[in-house]
Amino acid sequence: MLSVNTNTGAMVALQYLNNTNAQLQATQNAINTGMKVASAKDDGATFAIAQNMRGDVAGYGSVTDSLNRAGSSVDVALSAGQSISDLLIQMKAKALAASDQSLDTASRTAMNEDFAALRDQIASVVSNAVFNGFNLVDGSTQQITALASTDGSKRITVSAEDMSLSGSIVTVATTGSISTQSKASTMISTVETSLTNVNAALAKLSSGAKKFSIQADFVQALSNTLTSGIGNLVDADMAKESARLQALQVKQQLGVQALSIANSAPSITLSLFR
Repeated sequence: MLSVNTNTGAMVALQYLNNTNAQLQATQNAINTGMKVASAKDDGATFAIAQNMRGDVAGYGSVTDSLNRAGSSVDVALSAGQSISDLLIQMKAKALAASDQSLDTASRTAMNEDFAALRDQIASVVSNAVFNGFNLVDGSTQQITALASTDGSKRITVSAEDMSLSGSIVTVATTGSISTQSKASTMISTVETSLTNVNAALAKLSSGAKKFSIQADFVQALSNTLTSGIGNLVDADMAKESARLQALQVKQQLGVQALSIANSAPSITLSLFR
């Protein structure tokens, strides 16, 4: 039937052309953004899953920062402990030399001054071993804790090691000296005990540092896996999108031609009235 009021062919052609234009727009958006799901409008369910995973990735970033800060605090404590250990070795040598009964007074006095300088240096090292407000070797902090999970329910804790003078680890008194042969002889065992204690404390701190390091590596691996998963969900395959774009552009041109042909159909009716 020829009709000038209803053009069924044009309506069908327009419907398919609109559908092609919508697909073409979606493909162009995917190419522009690099994502097949850039918003909830594209795919609500997939977008929701991706957003939840993005939240986890952001959380792991905070966990990593916490672990790095705590690890750095322990590293500073380790450096301080190593310096104290080295100082104690030098103090032991001074005490041993000063215990020699044949030593003259002037030499003993000089050795005692060196010993006092090394002793005071321990106090200086302890007071300056601060990172991010935490000092794990002066007794001001009992422990340091870092986040280990994105919900904050899991944490890693490392105990502090007080290496201050006159303490339970460094038993050398703040006024310890080797000014006499007797004091020097006694100081040898005191320094040896302190050295043993400091080295044991360093081993504990080292284990704590490894906890933070291992957890940080694990968290980074989890974050990378989640990031890859998000990409699998929402990233566009640019090779496919390129091929799809070319195909849709051809369909669009054909649709325009089909619509043009359909629109010209009613004009055939004029030939009946010539």
